[in-house]
Order: sequence, then C-alpha cells, then structure tokens
Amino acid sequence: MAQKKRRLGFVAVIVVLFAAFFLVNRRARWTVEPADLILINGKIVTVDDAAPAASWLAARGDRIAALGSGPRDYTRYVGETTEIVDLGGALAVPGLIESHGHFTGLGQSKTVLDLTAARSWDEIVALVAEAARTAKPGEWIRGRGWHQDKWDRAPEPNVNGLPFHDALSKATPDNPVLLTHASGHSSLANARAMELSKITPATADPDGGEIVRDATGGPIGAFIETAQGLVRYEAGHYTAEEAAAQTRRLVELASRECLAHGVTTFHDAGSMFGTIDIYRKMAEEGALPVRLYVMLSAGSRALAERGLSYRMVGEADNHLTVRAIKRLIDGALGAHGAWLLEPYADLPSSIGLNTESLDEMRATAEFAIENGFQLSTHAIGDRGNRVTLDIYEEAFKAHPDKADLRWRIEHAQHLSPDDIPRFGKLGVIPSMQAIHCASDGPWVLKRLGEKRAEEGAYVWRKLMDAGAVIPNGTDVPVEPIDPMACFHAAVTRKLKDGTAFFPGQRMTREEALRSYTINGAYAGFEEKLKGSLTPGKLADVTVLDRDILACPEDDIPGTRVVYTIIGGKVVYHH
Repeated sequence: MAQKKRRLGFVAVIVVLFAAFFLVNRRARWTVEPADLILINGKIVTVDDAAPAASWLAARGDRIAALGSGPRDYTRYVGETTEIVDLGGALAVPGLIESHGHFTGLGQSKTVLDLTAARSWDEIVALVAEAARTAKPGEWIRGRGWHQDKWDRAPEPNVNGLPFHDALSKATPDNPVLLTHASGHSSLANARAMELSKITPATADPDGGEIVRDATGGPIGAFIETAQGLVRYEAGHYTAEEAAAQTRRLVELASRECLAHGVTTFHDAGSMFGTIDIYRKMAEEGALPVRLYVMLSAGSRALAERGLSYRMVGEADNHLTVRAIKRLIDGALGAHGAWLLEPYADLPSSIGLNTESLDEMRATAEFAIENGFQLSTHAIGDRGNRVTLDIYEEAFKAHPDKADLRWRIEHAQHLSPDDIPRFGKLGVIPSMQAIHCASDGPWVLKRLGEKRAEEGAYVWRKLMDAGAVIPNGTDVPVEPIDPMACFHAAVTRKLKDGTAFFPGQRMTREEALRSYTINGAYAGFEEKLKGSLTPGKLADVTVLDRDILACPEDDIPGTRVVYTIIGGKVVYHH
C-alpha cells in the first residue's frame, strides 16, 4: 500500500510539473514580440557553425530574432502585421558581400559604351562611330571593357598589341573619345581628346605611367596606369552641382544592380572625399539602400589634414562605414602594369610599373596605424605584393601595441612562393576576386610563363592553407557584378573553353560561400554584425532559386536571385 501511495504521489508531481511547464511555455508564446518578417519553407544555410541550417527565419526590426527547423515553430512570432514569405524550397544564405568593387564605377558602367563583347579593334571603332552619329558636336564619348588579349586579331599598326588612334580619330573628328580598358589600368583616346588635353609628343610620362608612342615619339592614343590622368575628361566639364547630381545618379544605378544580384554590402575600393560626402548625405536621407564599407582614396598629406574627420563606423543604421584607406602600388597584368620581380614573358623589356612612391606608401601606413584605419593596397604583381608586405611588416614592428589590424592586399593575384606564408603570419587579408582567374586565365600564361603562373597566380588554396582569410568579389566594373559567376570560378577555376586553370587551387563550395559572407564581414571588422544568419545580427539575406551548394557545378552560373533582404525588409524580388 505504501509503495502504491508513493507511486501515485510521484505521478501527481509529474502531472503538476508538466502542467506548470505547459502554462509557462504557453505564457511565453503569448509574450513573444511578433516579428516583422518571417521566411518559411526554405533551405536556410546560416554560415554559423553553432546552428548551420534552418527552415524558417524571423526578423524583428533590422535584426534576426530567431531561426528554427520545426515546421510550425515560427507561428509564435506571427502578429497582425507580420509579413510571411514562403520560399518554396529556395536557398537562403547570409546577404552576399562584394568585398572589392568600385561603386560609382558600377553606376558609370551603365552610362557608357559597353565594349566587353568587342572581338576586334575594328568592332570598337564601329561602335564608337555609331555613338558619334547621335552625339552633339564636342560631346565626349566614353566606353569601357576592351581587352586587347581577347581580340581575335591584333590591330594594325600596333605597339605591344595596342592600336594607333588614326581609325578612331577619322571616325569621330568632332567628338573627344576616351575608352577605358576592362581592368581600368589603361585607356585609348582619339586625336580630339588628346588635343583638348594638350597632349603632344613633348608631353612627358608621369611617374608610374606611360604614354605609348610610335617610332617617332608621337602618342598613339594609348595611356597606361597614371598616364590616363593626362586625358582631362573631367576638367571644366561639369559645375559642382552637376557633378554632385551625376554622382547621385551613379549611386542609384549601382544600388539597383547590387540589389538585383543579391549584394547587401559593398566594399567600395577607393572613393574621394567629395564622393563620400554624397554617400553620407544619401545615407542620412535613407536613399542608400546598400550597405557601404568605403576605402578612402587620398594621399598622406590630405589624410593628415582631413582623414580623421571622415572616419565613421555604422552611420545611418549601419549603411555607411569609412574606416579603410586605399592605395595602389602597381598596375594590372593585362596592361603590363603589374610590378614583377622578373620581366614579363611576353614583354622582356618590362617588369611593370610602381605607381605610388614607397615614401608615400610608408607615410600612409604610419597615418593608418596611428589613427585606427585599415590599410588596403592594390597589389597584383609579385614585386608589388612583396614590397607591400614589407611596408606592412615595418609598420607592425614599429607599433607592437597595435593588434587585430586586418590590413589588406587587394587582388594579390601573382605572388612569389616565398611570400605566400607571410599573409597568414602577418594577419594580412588577401582580398581576391575569383572571377579574375577564369577571365584572365587564357592570357596569364603568356604574361608570366607556366612555371611562375603555377607557383603564384590566383593561389587561393595555398593562401588558405597558410592561414589567410580570403574575402571574394568581382572588382566591378572590371567584371560584371555577378556573384554566381564568381562563385562558379572559385569552385571550378574553369575557363571559357572548359579547361581548368590549375584546379588544385579550387575552393570547396562551403569555402566559396564563406568567402562571400562571413569572410567579407571579417575583412570589414563586421563579423559580429553580419556575414552569418545568427540571432542578433542584421537581417540581411539573399535568396537564390537553386541550391548552389549541391546542384551540378555548371548550373551555378544560371542561378538567379529571388529575394534580396536588407535589415529585415525585402528590397528586391524577382
């Protein structure tokens, strides 16, 4: 009898505890604040190791409130005004981060002639001539995207594959023309543009640049690296008000492109003070939908005078941060401007160009480390990368009290094997663009030779194995702002002909996703704010129409963005 009473008493306790738990749980369900947005019925990949997957996500305000996998667990977050989006099995990932691009350059690429599809100099001349037919006399004609190594035949005459301006000038006698290389590191101009810019055979090459000349010393119309600045397109072309209005328009165009491609944060690789003024004004007005992480483009003297007043973090509800400085130590491989340790295989007379004085680089490094700025340096050639690493290491040793600096090298395309381990050792971030490998691969061997290319060209795997964190991007408008093409290049390294460029350096799909999310956030000191779908972080989400982590690899480029969500709000829907 006593045993039976004890058993009944135990059951009673269990019933009371269960009832109490039920009441507490029910009360908790009643008191949960409703979400503003809930995503359901999706495959949600969080890039958060603590909880890597979910099927629903709830956002309140601009933050993630909760995630879960139970089929109806989200209902406790539903209120009268909650927006529920059924993903229909689509893939949701953290908002994609473009870790190196040119924001106003992206906008501008939508306003000039697109020369990327041209397969010869003759085609380009014809495109410009067509534009001149509807242009006003004296109106500048601009274009971008040509690449002499992608033409089906060399122009005649030429200097190192670059055309003489004669045919272009004949087709456009009344309009100045300026056509920028796909890389942005060289340009072609016609006679009228050179006349307005007062460029003659007597014009000297600037430091870090070259006016390409014929056998008599006359300019052929090609300008490499810093020499592009001699073609004075902007001089007297706009009033201050017109220039500001144009910049706003470029920001609007760039924002639209980002949202359509699932990009929620954009690392703007070099903007001047005036452009940042416009960014700030637009952000304060709520007219800047994409989050910008901006690298300030200025010399050491200007930085000393004005730099600190432009340092800002998380302005306008985390839409604008300026905490990095951008410098360029060399040019690009395509223009023979990358600074190499040994001469170019296809141009033995050249080792490329050093485009910034080393004294200026050191002064910038000193300003950055003393004032809490990240330093981001464009370096493509192996010499450019080595010298940049040397300057960084000198600054780090001179300031042993400074930690977690996360200084970056933008591109890091061609490295000496001896310098690869230095990235991990020094904590320097190689900010790379996977799409450059697929795009440049067909002619890189010509520039470097097979041995040097295999040892150090686009060596993501070697850098990761050395402990480096790699963020990804497109360098838009050098390449289209297409994260899926870049993702595909990262995991396949395939060229257009189907061959793979040293495939041993491929990323896994998970690594490629991290390079476009949490690694990009880390490269901007924002990994506690974004880069993974974690409660408390910003509700920035990109939804794709196919599972890029599991679909056939050649289906990846055809992936489309279904939703782009920033701060818990759907800002793009396909």
